[in-house]
Amino acid sequence: MNQKFIKFMNEFSGQKLAVAVSGGVDSVCLLCWLADMGLRPIALHVNHGLRDVAAAEAQYVQGLCAARGIECHVFEWTGDKPTTGLEAAARGARYKMMTDFCRENNVDALLVAHQADDQIETFLMNLGRGSGLSGLAAMRPVTMRDGVKIVRPLLNVWRRELKQYCDDNGIKYCTDAMNSDAKYTRVRIRQNRHLMADALGISDERILLAINNLNRVRDAIETNVADLVATVKNGRRAMFLDSFLFDQDDNIRLKFIGTLIQQIGGDNYQPRLNSLRRALSYLGGDCKFTLGHCTVRRLGNRILIVPEGAKTSFRTRHGKTTK
Repeated sequence: MNQKFIKFMNEFSGQKLAVAVSGGVDSVCLLCWLADMGLRPIALHVNHGLRDVAAAEAQYVQGLCAARGIECHVFEWTGDKPTTGLEAAARGARYKMMTDFCRENNVDALLVAHQADDQIETFLMNLGRGSGLSGLAAMRPVTMRDGVKIVRPLLNVWRRELKQYCDDNGIKYCTDAMNSDAKYTRVRIRQNRHLMADALGISDERILLAINNLNRVRDAIETNVADLVATVKNGRRAMFLDSFLFDQDDNIRLKFIGTLIQQIGGDNYQPRLNSLRRALSYLGGDCKFTLGHCTVRRLGNRILIVPEGAKTSFRTRHGKTTK
């Protein structure tokens, strides 16, 4: 068992934990490691009903858990499926079913099996999109979603180690054909990532080190931004002077406006970097626009952000309103 994983998970000793188990090698190994540490995880599996093998995978996960004495719950994504954006819709449905369970059953954290290779692939995908610091820092070890703590304990563990552990211990796992389908960007990156090392001498270990360094910078910036947000946000409304925004460093400015829009709009993610830059250009003068389920307005030297559809009047200290 990986020592970095053990050290990370020791912080969660005594907590009630759930783990998302697809049946693939990453999540199966994570489940087994948690059980071997005596952490008594609850396994959660979602049958999306999108592939012929979906029911068999659900049965496999249930059988694996039964053999190891692990509590297991299987959810089914029913109803109409979208014709476009199916992958994102499936992910959203999956997380909703699992986080609903966690809240209803007082689970302290939901563990997911993203590992070091996933982290590098996410970094390279975001690099290709021209992402800023937040995107290049890739996935966080701990985040919140729908009021539930999401924990990724494998971000410093390589896929090959997880596979080796399962193979050496006779632990079976499912294989998803989509993971080798080159029509997906992530798969193409996975299949060609070795060129970074072979042709350029940039190893996976160095890329992961850079990602972890970017993560630390992101955390430092966001601590600063959180303090700024707290000074201007009142419930689902924020109002501040233009100087409060434009006197900040560019990176702080982007993160500040992005954080406000995410929190007030209620989205799981902040708007894309190019959308935030466009928003800042609008805010250079009087304007009113929508972004991330928010309405953003500037009038004179004041800036207001409210949920989309809410009133956008500015109120003075004495309660008078201006148009």
